[in-house]
Amino acid sequence: MTIVKPACRAAVLSRWALAFGALALGFALAGPLWSAEAPKPKAQDWSFNGLFGTFDRAAQQRGFQVYKEVCSVCHSLNQVAYRNLSALGYNEDQVKAIAASVEMQGGPNEAGEMFIRKGKPFDKFKNPFPNENAARAANNGAFPPDLSVMTKARPHGADYLYALLTNYQDEPPKGVKLAEGMFYNKYFPGAQIAMVPPLAADAVEYQDGTKATVAQMAKDVTTFLAWAAEPELEERKSMGRSVILFLLVLTALLYALKRKIWSDLH
Repeated sequence: MTIVKPACRAAVLSRWALAFGALALGFALAGPLWSAEAPKPKAQDWSFNGLFGTFDRAAQQRGFQVYKEVCSVCHSLNQVAYRNLSALGYNEDQVKAIAASVEMQGGPNEAGEMFIRKGKPFDKFKNPFPNENAARAANNGAFPPDLSVMTKARPHGADYLYALLTNYQDEPPKGVKLAEGMFYNKYFPGAQIAMVPPLAADAVEYQDGTKATVAQMAKDVTTFLAWAAEPELEERKSMGRSVILFLLVLTALLYALKRKIWSDLH
């Protein structure tokens, strides 16, 4: 067993205290800054909200279609593998077909050479650009962020993403001058965003016949990205409900036991 000397233990605790203090200060400063730059997005009615919330499988599949046909042109999804799509209701053959629809770099082979192959279910989603410089060159100097945890990385998560996608304005407010190549969106910090409006009515043709309005596509792709950021959500909530139920039953049993024990003393 390793014995930690008091001096070392104090140093470790001190470093942790400083780290947590810096993190807390960062959040304290970031909160007012964000709220000053962008209004709080309107809360949406998401199927996955609340203790009993679950993902809408149909919305997830439509959202994946929007990501695949629109968002994946610029944005990566580095933390998600094609095999993870089985959680959306796709069967094994469908997952294989989706993965095989993209080309990935393989190798090296026996000759030490790299080669191009069809995607496999174990592959992570293909990055649209080979490197950051190529991504910036194709996007007016801006670097499209990875969307794997986007709904967890932004304040108000899904509500923010939905508001961002549905609130581009053709013209900025009077007195606001946009930088070259920028677009006005009040929900983006600073209100100027380099990403062109990604959604337009009927930009995709939903396989289930749902009308592809901007609002519908925004809600669907947000649902998909909420799952990508937190794929264990349903399992976690199910476990949480079980724990709560267990604690309620345990509390009732302990209370009954307490009454039984003390009843003999009074």
